[in-house]
Amino acid sequence: MRGLSFVVTAAVLGSALLHAVWNAMAKSVKDHLVGFVALELAAGALCLALLPVVPAPARAAWPYLAASAVLHVAYATFLLQSYRVGDLNQVYPIARGTAPMVVAVLAVPSAHEHLGALQLAGVLAVGVGLVSLANVREWMTTGRPPTLVFAFTTGLLIAAYSVIDGLGVRRAGNAMGYAVWLILAEALPIPLYAFLAHRDRLRAAWSTTWLRAGSGGLLSFAAYAIVLWAQTRGSLAAVAALRETGVIAAAGIGTLFFGEQFGRRRIVAAALVAAGVALIKGT
Repeated sequence: MRGLSFVVTAAVLGSALLHAVWNAMAKSVKDHLVGFVALELAAGALCLALLPVVPAPARAAWPYLAASAVLHVAYATFLLQSYRVGDLNQVYPIARGTAPMVVAVLAVPSAHEHLGALQLAGVLAVGVGLVSLANVREWMTTGRPPTLVFAFTTGLLIAAYSVIDGLGVRRAGNAMGYAVWLILAEALPIPLYAFLAHRDRLRAAWSTTWLRAGSGGLLSFAAYAIVLWAQTRGSLAAVAALRETGVIAAAGIGTLFFGEQFGRRRIVAAALVAAGVALIKGT
């Protein structure tokens, strides 16, 4: 399989940067549940506005849309739980780094894809580089293994919806239409739960959360719409690996804006990811 084109590679790397930016916005929100509600409602409102002007996905894509919406809600639920018991700079690299390696395995039987040796090495380099950002040994020795379970489960859910969306968007006939209907379908469950069970939390934190997290919701829609388009132009595993390079961008943002140390481990991880991107790009 040939490498991704320059346009697709650049688009997915741009999507990764958008993903890092909206996650940095989410990191600055104190109450993650309220932040997710604002994010989902903003993205859902945008999709509702776009609904009349984008083509509806073809009927063959609807089963994939339904399955993906369920997986996205499960992913958000596990991510929230991961953040409740663990730190962002531990959970995020493991969740995002696990996904491209699992997608590489799942895409072979489900999408009939076969990565060349160099591209497979690139996917593995990206995954290992991202997971290495999290100090797993420290977690194990400080009695926090349950957080690892939540983080790895989040990564598995990301891999599952990535493959399902890759298959679905190729049957949809229009990537933007698929993106709009998918985000709209997943935008209600978490806000509905929060309004029913945590209304006081929403009321208390809404004024300080809405603008920041809501803006992140708009960026998250743009980032994933680009990924869905890219999945119609390249292999699912390669796109998934490139998408997750946003973790390195997030580490850079953390250094510049949150006073976090980049450190030797992050430098090595960045080098691995950069090498992986070069291999995935191919010829």
